[in-house]
Amino acid sequence: MESTEVKNRLPELRAERGWSQGDLAEKLGVSRQTVNSLERGKYDPSLPLAFRISFLFKKSIEEIFEPDDQLS
Repeated sequence: MESTEVKNRLPELRAERGWSQGDLAEKLGVSRQTVNSLERGKYDPSLPLAFRISFLFKKSIEEIFEPDDQLS
């Protein structure tokens, strides 16, 4: 099975709140480098981290993350 890249709305959601990458990292309990890698699509979050992100932004995981290509 091929891996699917994941796009996310983290930069947009973070900017709407006026948060820096460091601010978001602190709220999530991860490093700023992790947030940077997530935003650039270089790292896919673990399921627990995806749930923390979802809870923080009060959005479903699907509203924040989506596959880069269509799944059949």
